[in-house]
Amino acid sequence: MIFDAHCDVLLKLYLEPGSGAFQSVNALHITYPQLLQGNSKIQLFAIYIPSELKPGQRFQAAIEMVNSFYNQVLKPNPKLKLVTSKKEVERLSEDEIGALLTLEGAEAIEEDLTKLEILYRMGVRSVGLTWNWANAAADGALEPRGGGLTNFGHEMVAFLNGKSMWTDVSHLCENAFWDVMETADYPIASHSNAYSICPNPRNLKNDQIKALIKKNSVMGITFVPPFLNRKGSAEISDVIRHIEHVCSLGGEDHIGFGSDFDGIDETVKGLSTYIQYDNLINSLQRYYSDKQVKKFLFQNFYDRLPV
Repeated sequence: MIFDAHCDVLLKLYLEPGSGAFQSVNALHITYPQLLQGNSKIQLFAIYIPSELKPGQRFQAAIEMVNSFYNQVLKPNPKLKLVTSKKEVERLSEDEIGALLTLEGAEAIEEDLTKLEILYRMGVRSVGLTWNWANAAADGALEPRGGGLTNFGHEMVAFLNGKSMWTDVSHLCENAFWDVMETADYPIASHSNAYSICPNPRNLKNDQIKALIKKNSVMGITFVPPFLNRKGSAEISDVIRHIEHVCSLGGEDHIGFGSDFDGIDETVKGLSTYIQYDNLINSLQRYYSDKQVKKFLFQNFYDRLPV
């Protein structure tokens, strides 16, 4: 079974309304037929607001993506079920797939916790405070200032703690990461790799990875080529290198996957769509036990679902 902690299908559906792409076999990196064939058990769907949208447009875009989630992802596909808790995952039948909503960046809520409450009621259960730049909550990984959580950011984390929701540290700058680690009850990194293997600002340094491990959290190794190596192209062996590095830090029980499918233009050779998870699994089985592979693919993220 596969638990994938991040994809941008909803952005693609927002940009191409009415395309029916999610029903097609190959129109997206992740589609319903691929999830069925690829042994998916839990797929997280991110709400990401395009940076060109202005204040006043962003929450509306988030609502439209949630609407697409319900009408284009769930409604036509009877085997795909909304899940908002570990208990709901446990109730899935053997042939059903859980779909969970996440929010990538506080831009969508426009400095209004009431809007975050609305998204929670619509099913969002994990929130990343930033994308790459600064916003009202914190500075992102590419923001030169590198500031920590703002007062509003602290209010957001308190809200997430109160609702037993994940606070996602992927995309945060280092100072904001450490602020979250001090204050969040349920931190995760949905899609980040190891900085010491590939020094990209979006990746996590060893002390950050160790902090996640100490907090009994989990990080999703992501399939973004520039986060895997500095060559500009990547192979499955690069994914394995990042897994092995996190294991070397004591992270065997803290590794998952967050593909970032449909949020990337370039893909890993042999891992360009969801159905090719099989190629990754075959490679994992060469280096790790069945128990370890199951933990990486599903159990480690599943175990950290807060409720």
